[in-house]
Amino acid sequence: MHELVSRGGMSRRTVLATGVAVGAVAALGTVPPAAAALPAGDEQGPAADWFARPARSVRPRFRWWWPDGLVEPDEVAREIDQIADAGFGGVEIAGVHHSIKDKSVLDTAHHGWGSRPWLDGVEAALRRAARRGLTVDLTLGPSWPVAVPGVDPDDEAAAQELAYGRLSLAAGATYRGPVPPPAHAPASGVTRQRLLAVQAARVAPAYSTRKETGLDLSTVRDLTGTVADDVLTWTAPADGDWVLISYWQRGSGRQPESGPHTFPAACVVDHFSPAGTAAVTGHWDGMLTRDLRLLLKAAGGSFFEDSVELETDGLTWTPRLPDAFEEHTGRELLPYLPALVLDKGNQVFAFEAQLTRQIRHDFWETVSGLFNRHHLRALRDWAHSLDMTLRSQPYGLQTDAIASAALLDIPEGESLGFKNLDDFRCLAGGRDMAGRTVLSCEAGAYNGSAYSTTWDRFLRTMGGAYAAGVNQTVVHGFSYATAPQVSWPGFAAFSPYNGAPGYGESWGPRQPTWNHVEDISGYLGRVHRVLQAGAARADVAVFRQTGYTATGIGASWFTSTGIPQGWTHQFLSGPLLDLPGATVSDGRLAPDGPAYKALFVEGDFFYGSAPTLALADARKLLGLARQGLPMVLLGVFDQALTPGVPADGETARLQGVVDALLALPHVTRITDKTAVGDALAGLGISPDVRYATSSTLLNAHRATEEADFYYLCNGKHAETVKPAVAAIDHDVTLRSTRAGKSVPYLLDAWTGEAVRLARYTEDGDDVTVRVTLQPGETMIVALGRPGLFGDRNGDRPHALASDADTVLFTERGLTVRAGTAGTYTTRLSRGRTVTTRLPAVPDPIVPNRWRLDVDDWTPGSTPTRTEHVRRTVTLDALAPWSRIPELADSAGIGRYRTTIALPERWSSSYGAVLELGQVSDTCRVTVNGTRVPPVDRLHPVVDVGRHLRGGDNIIEVEVATPLINRLRVAQPAVFGTTARQDHGLVGPVRLVPYAQEVVA
Repeated sequence: MHELVSRGGMSRRTVLATGVAVGAVAALGTVPPAAAALPAGDEQGPAADWFARPARSVRPRFRWWWPDGLVEPDEVAREIDQIADAGFGGVEIAGVHHSIKDKSVLDTAHHGWGSRPWLDGVEAALRRAARRGLTVDLTLGPSWPVAVPGVDPDDEAAAQELAYGRLSLAAGATYRGPVPPPAHAPASGVTRQRLLAVQAARVAPAYSTRKETGLDLSTVRDLTGTVADDVLTWTAPADGDWVLISYWQRGSGRQPESGPHTFPAACVVDHFSPAGTAAVTGHWDGMLTRDLRLLLKAAGGSFFEDSVELETDGLTWTPRLPDAFEEHTGRELLPYLPALVLDKGNQVFAFEAQLTRQIRHDFWETVSGLFNRHHLRALRDWAHSLDMTLRSQPYGLQTDAIASAALLDIPEGESLGFKNLDDFRCLAGGRDMAGRTVLSCEAGAYNGSAYSTTWDRFLRTMGGAYAAGVNQTVVHGFSYATAPQVSWPGFAAFSPYNGAPGYGESWGPRQPTWNHVEDISGYLGRVHRVLQAGAARADVAVFRQTGYTATGIGASWFTSTGIPQGWTHQFLSGPLLDLPGATVSDGRLAPDGPAYKALFVEGDFFYGSAPTLALADARKLLGLARQGLPMVLLGVFDQALTPGVPADGETARLQGVVDALLALPHVTRITDKTAVGDALAGLGISPDVRYATSSTLLNAHRATEEADFYYLCNGKHAETVKPAVAAIDHDVTLRSTRAGKSVPYLLDAWTGEAVRLARYTEDGDDVTVRVTLQPGETMIVALGRPGLFGDRNGDRPHALASDADTVLFTERGLTVRAGTAGTYTTRLSRGRTVTTRLPAVPDPIVPNRWRLDVDDWTPGSTPTRTEHVRRTVTLDALAPWSRIPELADSAGIGRYRTTIALPERWSSSYGAVLELGQVSDTCRVTVNGTRVPPVDRLHPVVDVGRHLRGGDNIIEVEVATPLINRLRVAQPAVFGTTARQDHGLVGPVRLVPYAQEVVA
C-alpha cells in the first residue's frame, strides 16, 4: 500500500491548490502568499498519522444549501471557514429552498441560480476553499433534476414525454373524427405536440390484468397514414372489440424541484439525447469565466447530479428512441408501443405476459443505453475537460444503475431513498469492477426530523452503509445563514416543509452539537480513510440482469442468510462483464479489484424471477467459467429464456450455451435457495469473515500490499428491520490475503489510535479475534506486517487465551486487567502460561450529586442571533432535561460536574473506565482538568485510568443537545406537535475501577 507509507506525496489536486492554481487565485488579488501552505494534517505523514489525521480529501463533506444567488461573498467565505474548522473536507453547493413558499422574495431575475450574485458567491467559496484545502462541488443545475435556463419546454433539448389517447370501438363499428386526444393535457408552457402514430388493436381479455387492458399483438395496425387533416376514419373488423390508440410526442414541461430558481425559469433537459446534454454544458461554458476556471482547478471537486426524477404523466421519451430501439434489437418499436405507454406511472395495455415482459425489458434496456451514453458519459467527459469529476445518483428510472456506476467517477446513493444495504451494493459492484475508488452517500436526511436529528441516529444509519461499500459521506446538510422571511435559528432549506418540520438538519454553528462536531468529522474521516485504501474485496458477485437500484430488492440466500454468516456480495450487470477488469485468475473474477470467488446467477426479480439470460451475457458467463470462475445458478436454467423478445432461433442458441455452462465441473445448478450455502461449500468457497453463530455483524474488506482492513459493524440490513439489533460478543475469524506474516491491529476511528491487538489466535492465513459490539457500534481491524502504524510490540508474545477481563499492549508491555481481585491465567503465543495475581479494587462508583451549568440557547433579535441564558441546577439524580422543570424546554450545552474520591494508595497498577450510560446528543469528558479522547457515541465508555489520582477527582461531562425542545415553544406553529425529547446526561454513570499487571 504505497499511499499508506507515503511521507510527503501530494495528489494532483493538492499540487494545484498549493501551487499553480493558488498562484492564479493570488493573481486575482485576494489571497496572500501565506495561503499557499496547506493546513497541518493534510499532508500524508508517518504511517500512524495516515489513520490518525486523515487528509482533507477523505473527510466528510456537506451538502450546502443556498437560496440560489441571494448570498454574500463574505458570508460564503465565513461558512467555508466554519466547515473547515470543524474538520470537514468539502462542500456541494446546491440551490435548494423548499422552505420558502413565497418564491417571489428571492427575485430570480437578480438573485437566481447562475446569476451574477450566485457566480460571485461560487467564486468566493472556491477562493476560500483553495486557501483552506477544501474542495467545492457544484450541482449541474438548480435543485433537481438537471435543468438550465434558456431551454423552452418545446425545445429539442427539453425533457420529453410520450402521451397516449384511446378510444374503444365495437366490432364492425366505424369511427370518423379527430385523432383521440392525449389522456392528459400538456404541462404548463408546452404549446406543441406532434402526432407520432395512431394504431388499432383487438382487445384480448385473456391478457388483461387488474389495471391493464389486454391486446393481441398480431392485430396491431398502423393507421397513421390514414389520418387526413387531423381526422381519422377507420372501421373495426367484425371479430371482437377494438381500441384506437394515439401517441403524442411533446415536452414534459418538467421544472426543477421547488422552483422557480432562474429567470427565465429553468426547464429540465432531455436526459437521453446529445441535445439535452449540450444545453447543460453549453450553459456552463457560457457561465464559467477565466477566473472561475482557474479556481475550479484549485478547489473544484465534482459536478453533481441528484437522482433522476423525470416525473411525467406519460412515458419518458426522446425523439431518437424508435431508431435507437431498432438499432439495439433489430426490430421496430412502434408495434410494441401499447405495452409501453404509461398513465401517471401505471401501465395501460398488455400483450401476452411473457411477451410483455420481454418488450418492456428491451425498451428500458434501450433507454438505459441512451442515458449512459448521451447523458452520463458525455457529462463525465465534459467535466474532465475542466479538471473536475462527475458524481451522480444514477437511479430514479428503470435504467441499469449498476452499469451507470461503472461509468461515473463517483457514484452516489442515499440513506433516505435506499430501502436496504443491497441498494448500495449495486452501485459498489459498478464502482469496483470499473477500478474506481469512491462510493458516496447523501447521508442523514430523515423525514420530519429537522432540528431533532441526533448524530447517534446518523452514525447508526451510516454504520451499515459503510459495510455495504460506501466510503464517502455528503452530510445532508448545511444551510446558508439566512434568507428573507426566515425565523430563528436561520435559513433551513427544508424546514418548515409544508408547515411542519422538514427533511434532515441544518448543521452548523446554529446547532449546539457543532461545538463537538470535530469528534464526528474525525471519526468519519478515519472510516473513509480505511475504506478508500487499496481495493475492495467481496466474496461473491451476484449477477443482476436488470440493473435497477433504489428498489430494496436483495439477493436470494445472501441477503437473508449469507450476510448473518459473514458473507459479502455485490451486484453486477451485463455491461460490467465487458470491462477490462472482467478477467479470471486463480479462480477470482477481477483479481486486481473485488476478486470475487464465485458468481451467483438467479432468476430476474424484476420480471417474475424468470430464469432469463441474454445470449450475449450467457456467452460471457461461459467464457468466465472456462477461465476457472466457480458459479452457482439458482433456478430452472436448463430451460433458460431470453429477457427480451428473441430473434429467430435465439432461444435454442441460448440453451446450447447454458447447457455448455452447466456441464462444467465448477458450475453448480440448484433449485432451492436454501442450498446456496452448501453449493458454495461444495465448490470449496468460504467467506473472508467467519463466525460460528448467526450474527448481526456486518463487514467490509479492503486489501492493500501492507494490510487487510476489516470494517465491522453491529448493524442491520435495513433500518426498518425488527427486532432491534442486540449486543454481540463472539469470536470472528478474519483472513489475511497479503504475503508474509500478519498481526492484528485495532484502529480506533474515534481516537485515531492504532494499536496491536494482544489476544488472538492464528491458523495459517486466518486470525481469530473477539468482537464485542453494542448496537450500531463499529470496529476496524487491520491484519498487517509487524511494526505497522509505529507499533513497537512486534517482538513480544501475544495472548492466545486469558480469563482476565482484558488483555492489551500498554507502554509497559503485555498487560492483563480485571475488575475484581483474583488469580488470572494467560496462555501466551510462545507456549508459556503466566499466572497473575491482581489486588482488590474499589467497587464501581456511582456519583450521587452533580452540578449542572446550562448554556440555554434562545432566539435573539434577528433570525441569525442566538441569546445564551445561563442556568444552574443541582441534581441528586440524573434525568433528561425534559424532566427537569427548569430545563424542560431548554436546548444548548450542559456541563455536568461531580467529584469522586479514590483511595490514597491509587497507583499506575490501577485504572478505571467511565461508563456514561444514556447521553444525548454529543459529549466530551474531562478528568481533573484534562480532556480525554473523543467518546464513542454508540458505546459511551472511556478509559480514564491515566488521568485519575488518589483522593478527590473532578469529573466533567459536557453535553450538547439538538434544538428541538426550544423550537417547540419558539415556533409552535411548525414544531409544536413534536413531543419533548429526552436529551442530556441520563446515565447511569459509573466509574468502574480495574487492576492491571504486566505479564510479558
